[in-house]
Amino acid sequence: MRHDLLDRIDQRTRLAGHNRLALLLFRLGGCQLFGINVFKVQEVLRRPPLFGLPRLPPQFVGVADVRQRSVPVLDLGASISHPERLASAEEPSYLIVTEFNRSVQGFLVSAVDRIVNIAVEDVSPPPEIGGDQTYLTAVARYGSELIQVIDVERVLAELSDNRLVTQLAEPVALPEGHDLQILVVDDSRVACSQIRQVLEHLGVAATVMSDGRQALDHLKRMVAAGEDPVAHYAMVISDIEMPVMDGYTLTTEIRRDPALAGLYVLLHTSLSGVFNNAMVERVGADAFVAKYSASELGAHVMQRLMTVLEAA
Repeated sequence: MRHDLLDRIDQRTRLAGHNRLALLLFRLGGCQLFGINVFKVQEVLRRPPLFGLPRLPPQFVGVADVRQRSVPVLDLGASISHPERLASAEEPSYLIVTEFNRSVQGFLVSAVDRIVNIAVEDVSPPPEIGGDQTYLTAVARYGSELIQVIDVERVLAELSDNRLVTQLAEPVALPEGHDLQILVVDDSRVACSQIRQVLEHLGVAATVMSDGRQALDHLKRMVAAGEDPVAHYAMVISDIEMPVMDGYTLTTEIRRDPALAGLYVLLHTSLSGVFNNAMVERVGADAFVAKYSASELGAHVMQRLMTVLEAA
């Protein structure tokens, strides 16, 4: 892999908000190409020495010293029991260092290929085969190649049995019989489950959509039927990286439509960094919360709900 491969990632971020996705492609021991959003990638290294640490969860193969920082490392193929990894006798040769969900971790892979830019409309939800057991968050076509995008958030989430609601303080009591609802837009089953836990704890109903296009069409159908989405939904909680239409584009389209422009939009994403804050302001979102902090998400939701109730 060329040394400057990831030096170009900052240039790629200009694609965000234009319904394009930049993926770092890699392999797990066979011919199949896999992808991870480059916004989650800090760097790619030849496999460094690994060492153990007390109380390191058994799923981790060790810890790597990366720029004087101890990074826990997972063998990605083994973690998801992928047949290509299980059939390979060779140890993975590369370490992808990632940052998302407020943490840094490394994934061992057999080979790193290249970075590609894909139109979001060419990215599709994974097949329903396997149901909730799939570790894919999307599939994409790039020329003649099929790319499987692994749900690394799910891989990490399965290492913990802690429920998010244990982080939450008791919510402010909402009036009995209130009809407040929230529109949740996220393609990750893990994320939707975690957001639902928070909203159920707060006593508010949720309508869930799996991508921005589905959500936008839903809102426009409401308008066409004579309903007011701004009055129906107290807020929209949307992921940023999604197939078909990303969260930045969804927010932009909401702000462009006079019938939808009054919707309160909170972007909720695993991606880290000041880049997100700049994009949130550019597309006109009302707030940004990085995954996963139940207490922070819950506080934003409660603040919004109370504002809506006080204005009623």
